[in-house]
Amino acid sequence: MRHTFTGLTVLLTVVAGHSFAQQQYFIDGYHGGRYGHYPAGYTGYIVEQLQANPDWKINLEIEPETWDVVRVEEPAAYASLKKIFADQSAAGRIEYVNPGYGQSYLYTGSGESMIRQFTYGMQKIRAHFPETVLTTYSSEEPCFTSALPQVLRSLGFKYASLKNPNTCWGGYTRAFGGELVQWLGPDGSSLRTVPRYGSEALLERSTWQTTAWNNNTDYIRSAVAAGIQHPVGMCLQDAGWRVGPWLKQHARYETWRNYIGHVADTTKITPWKLSQEDIQVSLVWGSQALQRIAQQVRRAENKLAAAEKYAAINTIRQHSPWPQISLDTAWKALLLAQHHDCWIVPYNGQKGDTWIDKVKNWTDVTLAVSDSMLLQQQATGDLIRVVNTTAHVREEWVHLSHYGGHAPEVKDPNGKPAKACLRQDGSLVFKATVPAMGYTVYRISETGKPATFPAHGKRLPDGRYRIETDKYLMVIDPAKGGVISSLIDRAAGNRELVDTKHRRGFNELRGYFYNESAWHSSMDTIATVRLKEDNPAEVVAEIKGYISGHPFTQLITLTNGAAGIDMQLKIDWQGAPGIGAPPAVHYRAEDYHKAFYNDSFKLQVLLPVNLAQQRISKDAPYDVTESRLSNTFFNTWDSIKNNVLLHWADVTDGKTGLALFTDHTTSYVHGENYPLGFTVQFTGTALWGRNYTVSGPTEVHYAILPHSGAWDAAGVSAAATRWCEPLLTMPTITQDVFSLLTVTDKNWEVPALLMDGNDLLIRIYNAAGDEEEHTLSVTGTAEAALLEQLNGQLIATLPSTQTKGKTAIRLAIPRFGIRTIRLKNLNVHQ
Repeated sequence: MRHTFTGLTVLLTVVAGHSFAQQQYFIDGYHGGRYGHYPAGYTGYIVEQLQANPDWKINLEIEPETWDVVRVEEPAAYASLKKIFADQSAAGRIEYVNPGYGQSYLYTGSGESMIRQFTYGMQKIRAHFPETVLTTYSSEEPCFTSALPQVLRSLGFKYASLKNPNTCWGGYTRAFGGELVQWLGPDGSSLRTVPRYGSEALLERSTWQTTAWNNNTDYIRSAVAAGIQHPVGMCLQDAGWRVGPWLKQHARYETWRNYIGHVADTTKITPWKLSQEDIQVSLVWGSQALQRIAQQVRRAENKLAAAEKYAAINTIRQHSPWPQISLDTAWKALLLAQHHDCWIVPYNGQKGDTWIDKVKNWTDVTLAVSDSMLLQQQATGDLIRVVNTTAHVREEWVHLSHYGGHAPEVKDPNGKPAKACLRQDGSLVFKATVPAMGYTVYRISETGKPATFPAHGKRLPDGRYRIETDKYLMVIDPAKGGVISSLIDRAAGNRELVDTKHRRGFNELRGYFYNESAWHSSMDTIATVRLKEDNPAEVVAEIKGYISGHPFTQLITLTNGAAGIDMQLKIDWQGAPGIGAPPAVHYRAEDYHKAFYNDSFKLQVLLPVNLAQQRISKDAPYDVTESRLSNTFFNTWDSIKNNVLLHWADVTDGKTGLALFTDHTTSYVHGENYPLGFTVQFTGTALWGRNYTVSGPTEVHYAILPHSGAWDAAGVSAAATRWCEPLLTMPTITQDVFSLLTVTDKNWEVPALLMDGNDLLIRIYNAAGDEEEHTLSVTGTAEAALLEQLNGQLIATLPSTQTKGKTAIRLAIPRFGIRTIRLKNLNVHQ
């Protein structure tokens, strides 16, 4: 990421720091690339510096696609760099430390996206530098997440670094340990790692550095005093900076590979079970720019995961050609849309080509490819295929928005009528039962009779609205801005879920509008409520109200038979509101206090739940964190907390709980006497003095899931997967039913299913289960079932049995573990 206004300051500070630097170890190199920043002719500059400084070693974090351009534009420099790069021994001068295709922050996307960042990036790098040995993961930005040990080890990495001393704008890891730690992942995997030392302080008068950025005297002395024999500093320079060796003569430059493998003291390695909350990161949560980026990425991520799995099903079942080129195009576009610069400098770039524009273009490519595979752009006939891309049977209501009839009759493959009804907008809703990782077919005809339905919702004499389903009894209060004044969970013994004594309302909007110097809430004005839908499938309540004069609409959908309650919010901003903590009169990059850190002032959706002793759990890529935070709030750079809401956050007292799902990565709020909620809107000055504004309505999709027990017993992770991958409908001309695979453990998920030649690759994630053996059953027969690393290395041949055209495999997976199974030459007999 290039920060031009700080570049000169940084370089001048380097010069000033030389008199304090000592002959110590230092990790130097470059960060950036084709999309972030990589000036024309820059490879020639790097080669010149390597030739002029024979003792200099560098570590590269360059976007892999960069080399496609360099090969064409700088062929001589490209050839020279390849020659130097060819030595990948411990004595070699170049190590590639982050092969991520889009240099993602990793914690903002799915676990499968993390894997593809590496696999696609490694493929591209090795196409240019065949001798590449990937040993250490390191990043100039806080591109870290807790599940990295498992993924990196499976890809062949041996080491990692958790330092990012010179680019901490978006955060840093918690200071912990000494020279080396053994980073323990949630599944039990471990990785030898250089941490941000316990003695490595945040730099005073800076909001982007730690003391390790230039090996200053205080840093070295504090490290030595802490028992660190070989202190190491680090700076991966922004590509474009013309400094050459960062500390000139004041360091012994190393690759991470040689430092960790041959220099660092391995006799005192501290184990560290790093929590996601030890990765202390912060972005401009609630800004409309980030919100839209996150929504676009999430939508593309979810759709592509489903499309790839469906393509595998079709290849196995119908012998359709495997669309590798199309999938590669879709994945690469998505991975670039996850680039860290999209999130931290969204406005950077020329007009029409900012990161905001790039993300829209990239995700549009991914969605177009995915939709074409899922036949989402074709008209529907009488036969409707309903597809389930998860590993468990599902019985759910599905929508056909394009239905144009008046008296539908829907029948399953056995001719049995399915529950069906029309919505007010003429769309069709019917109840479908769909096998795991497969599909079934329903026939729709106009032979039914128009039906009348008993009402599930009604207006009470006091003006409130009462809604009843088989799961819940809900009361909405227009006089209090349309908040939910009561939510009774019938399955939990008619327990009241809303904390009716709390001063905040359930589903309330509340935030500080600094131009008015006032707090405003959706409860300040009376709302209008109407039942937009009331049929056997669902009841949809529409709430229209105002917050600080800005009209908003909320839709609350309760579905019969469904435990989740779906919610949508749209705010039509009038003008340019100021929302959040009051901004500083003059923005200064080095000021620790910044308004965008302070979520307590931002516009939030709040959900006060009737639970006395509340505990929070939240998901991360291939992990779930049991929070240790007393609250999520901070307002300074040196007090950042990890309050990231990826897919879900859950609050429970151990007996009862409520999970919150969102359609985008954002921040959540919670604390003692402060209810669970999430950040909806912030406007104002943020990083680098940028003014984050609104440019149109804010639209957010979220859901709540009341449940019994803790998140794992309640199956919250699996519910989130179903929410992200809804049942799909598409046209078909055949009336077959097919299920490719099933798993016996309800906590096992299948985030990826793809073909490799004639082999089927299955990725399994144990989200919350035990570590006992369970069965994976696949339709078809295979020559062998192989357990593989992510890099394709064979771990073991799995015992399997074949009966009646099915292959059954038994295996154990640790909690939060991922496993990749290769079925050699899988054949499904027609």
